[in-house]
Amino acid sequence: MQDADDLTRLLNAWREDIDSVPFPTFAELLIPAQKRRTAPARTATASVQVTKTTGWRDR
Repeated sequence: MQDADDLTRLLNAWREDIDSVPFPTFAELLIPAQKRRTAPARTATASVQVTKTTGWRDR
């Protein structure tokens, strides 16, 4: 029973400690504007061979 009383006191002290610190509040949430980026140029080196038997290629 003594252990339960000790745990209860520890829990209550922890709650009081947590409650003593005010939770931060934000009057206004500011989100920075996104930067616009251009799409990277496609390179000819990224060709994909569909099959070796047909010889079709994506160029």
